[in-house]
This record gives sequence, structure tokens and C-alpha cells, in this order.
Amino acid sequence: MTRSAFIHVQHLLGTGHFSRALAIGRALAAKGIDVTLATGNTPPPLADLDGITLVELPPVRARDARFKSFITPEGREIDDAWKAVRMEATLSAFSARDFDLLLTETWPFGRRPFAFEMEPLVAAARARERRPVIAASVRDILVRKQEAWKEEEMAARAEAAYDLVLVHADPDFIRLEDSFPFTDRIAHLIAYTGFVDTAGTRPEAPEGDGEDEVIVSCGGGAVGVELLRTAMAARALSGTANTCRWRLLAGHDIDAATFADLSSGAGDGLVVERARADFPSLLARARCSVSQAGYNTVLDVLRAGVPSVLVPFAQIKETEQAQRAEALVRHGRAVSVPEAGLTAKDLARAVDEALSAPRPSGFSVRLGGAESAASILAGALAERAA
Repeated sequence: MTRSAFIHVQHLLGTGHFSRALAIGRALAAKGIDVTLATGNTPPPLADLDGITLVELPPVRARDARFKSFITPEGREIDDAWKAVRMEATLSAFSARDFDLLLTETWPFGRRPFAFEMEPLVAAARARERRPVIAASVRDILVRKQEAWKEEEMAARAEAAYDLVLVHADPDFIRLEDSFPFTDRIAHLIAYTGFVDTAGTRPEAPEGDGEDEVIVSCGGGAVGVELLRTAMAARALSGTANTCRWRLLAGHDIDAATFADLSSGAGDGLVVERARADFPSLLARARCSVSQAGYNTVLDVLRAGVPSVLVPFAQIKETEQAQRAEALVRHGRAVSVPEAGLTAKDLARAVDEALSAPRPSGFSVRLGGAESAASILAGALAERAA
């Protein structure tokens, strides 16, 4: 009998959450499991959905980095009526089949504003006569909450309803307890998978692209425009990279007017493009990488072994990227500069520092997180069926 999995993912600003969920879905599909991926936002344009059944729920995204206001593609803030429609769409998609596995990306360790949808979804799974395996998928670092009760509530929800908590990290590099103070409450549920490599079988960049360049990227989301602007002015100020080409990659969610403005300001030695599917191969050829410190981007940097400058996204109460950047700095794999008050001179100095630093030897992190997650989940399904 073919087993089936229902994966729920909600990305709000960047695309990393979707990319990780899709990678795990593809790894499950490779094991012969039918995968339905329900997404609460528009899929990234570069997503390879081959072999996956996609359910597009009524889409929503965060208005900004405060994550306090959530809007539809038309710019309307969601209300109770919208939430009711969204919840019904999610439950309808889940009820379409007697799924063997429910995998929730981030929840219950985040996405608290979507409790109106996630609590009924998990309750529906638990109420089934043939209860599916219920698992959570979380990245290496959780965003800390100012109120401890919110973090305790996360642990309580996992204890009450979940069979597994998959942590997509290398525990020798960073552990869940580094960012989640109630890890001991759910220690019996935790399985480390290694980092989820979302690069997949990406195309090779055309000959010459990326060669000895500084690659400046801001992931696949809408944030990071100021980093790109700062990089445009930093090239001329660098002592070690002022003669090579700087290639600036803007996320596909950056609006057309902003992208056009960036492009019009690109002088000699600067190229402005949209984010590219061949990004990993660009990094492998590059002289230096300048980026934020998102999960997927950092993995691409580590895999390429390229000198790296990290400018962690740290607006409002975000702590995740700063903590990840600190881990790379500790291991001698990057130079980190704060986003607040960043100037072109600061960025140029950081690039020079990264290029002059000795390359670390013998440092690696555990990858293969999607395949490991799929093996763990397949094992849980087999155990449940026994």
C-alpha cells in the first residue's frame, strides 16, 4: 500500500521555509510516498514541484518584518472572514485523503498568529480513527520570544500532540537548546537530521558568470534591498575587490519599481539581476560572498567554501540570523557585520577582512537533512503500521 504525507508550510517574507518543506517532500516522494504540499503563500518561481501534489491555500504574507500584520496579494489585511475561509481550505485539503503523515513546518514552534488554522488541523489529525504520525519540522535556530510563556506553550503543544520534532541542524555545530529554553521538555521527541540542502540539481552558471566576482545576495524574499544599495557603493571603497565585478542578486519578491531603480544605478563593475537558480555554482566560482544569514544562503556559502561576509537580518525582534552568523564566526567561516547603521565603508572593510583571513581547514557540517528526515519519517510510518 502506498503511504501518503500531508505537509503544511507557511512562508511569510523569505522563501526558505517553503524550500525546506519542498526538499523534504521530494525526499519522501523518492521513497515512494505520495506527498501533498499545502502552501499558505505563493510558491517561489524557481520551485521544482515535480512529483509533488501542490495545494495552494488562500495566500497571505507578512506586511513587514514586524510580523504583526498579514496581507493578501491584493494588499488587504486578513480578517476573521478570511481566516474562516483559509481554515476551511486547509481542513478540506487534509480531509481529501486518509494521510499517514502530517508534517507541519515551523508550527508549533512559530506561526502563532496562524493558530486559528493549525490547531484545528492538528486536532483533525488526532481525531482520526487511524491516527497519522504527526511531526514538526524546524530549522536550526528558533526566534526567541520576549515572553517565556509563549515558548513554554510551544513545548506544551508539541508534548501533547506530536510524535516527532525534526531539527534540521548539525548538533555539533548548533543545537536547539541554544535558542529554545524548553528543549528538555521535548527531548524525547527530537531527531537531528543535519542541514536540509535545498540546492538540489541546480543548473550550472554560464561560462564566466561568477568567476572571481563578489556575489551579493539577499535570498529569495523582499528584504535586503538596503544591503544591495550599500554594496553598490562599497565596491569602490574595497582595497581587495575594487577591480573585480560585483554581481547583485535581488529576490523575486522585490517589486519591479525597486528593481528597476537598483538596475539604473549599476555603474561599471556592477551587475544587478534577479535571484538565479544557478546561485550555488556562482558562489563556487566567486572571490567573495556578501549575504544575509538565512538558513539556505548560509548552507550555500558553506558548501562553496567561499570567503563570506554576513549581514544578518535583525530588524525588530529578529535574533535567528544573528545567532547563525555568530556560529559561523566562531568556526572561522565568516565575517559578520551588523545590519543597523551599515555603511558602504563598513561593508568594504568587511569584504577586505574576509578576503585576507586564512581559509579554515577540516571544517564541515552535516548535510543531507531532507534525506535523513525522510528516512526518519518513513521509519516512523513503518513502526506505526507494524
